[in-house]
Amino acid sequence: MPGEFERGDYELVEITGFEGLEVGQRFPMPPRSVTDAHFSAFQTLSGDNHPIHYDLEYCKAQGHPGLLAHGFQVLSLTAAGAGLFPHVIGPALIGFIEQSSRFLKGVFPGDTLYPMTVVTELKRQKTTGVVTLKSTIHNQNQELVLDGEQKYLLRLATSTS
Repeated sequence: MPGEFERGDYELVEITGFEGLEVGQRFPMPPRSVTDAHFSAFQTLSGDNHPIHYDLEYCKAQGHPGLLAHGFQVLSLTAAGAGLFPHVIGPALIGFIEQSSRFLKGVFPGDTLYPMTVVTELKRQKTTGVVTLKSTIHNQNQELVLDGEQKYLLRLATSTS
């Protein structure tokens, strides 16, 4: 009946769970231009007070053009929740179980970052499955600034747990 509320009407994409994922499937996140405000917010959140992230003159003395983003600040842009991945897997998600990253180039205020995750492996187990995502971030100059891997544990649709 028109006008009635249905929770399913608000799904952004079709929920497929583990079974609907495919190796090579891409999950881009919106590009972000990082600003001094992001640096300040991350300092507050992390408590990191190293001058490489918050003292412009110190950074210049080290040969950087500006404040250098904290690696975890950059990494946070690959959070699966920033894209459609959690909407595709829906309630199958049990947890985020592993992460590794390499920080390949510096990130500075004014850089625009383009995060992406891609399914690289699907490991089916008895009642669960592990999804491996390759995570990358490129900057506005098409340079790879981060590359890594994330793993998620998902409940299979046939699981009774």
